[in-house]
Amino acid sequence: QVQLEESGGGLAQPGGSLTLSCAASGRYSRYTLGWFRQAPGKEREFVTAIRERDGATYYSDSVKGRFTLSRNSARNTVTLQMNSLKPEDTATYYCAGKGGSSPITSMMRQSEAYEYWGQGTQVTVSS
Repeated sequence: QVQLEESGGGLAQPGGSLTLSCAASGRYSRYTLGWFRQAPGKEREFVTAIRERDGATYYSDSVKGRFTLSRNSARNTVTLQMNSLKPEDTATYYCAGKGGSSPITSMMRQSEAYEYWGQGTQVTVSS
């Protein structure tokens, strides 16, 4: 069994910053970890992820240059620094994880590549 514990999120003004963290524990010692988000009435979309095998990091075009994903040396915790937030960043953010072998590049942005999910944490960007 694997658990993904999310923390952070909350309310920020446009142009502000927030930080999200996700800690994985359980069956595996290291994980590929990332974030997806879902706004009301919209489908869940990829935000960012980091591959366990080589540390390669992927971002959606909508957050590139504003969000930064990092991981700890144990490769079981990630931190998402979100800067220059926009109202359209408002969503529930879900941590996603995969243990064992790392996904191939073409799958890193696909929700199907991830086996484990957090409960979700709300991010609201509003003045």
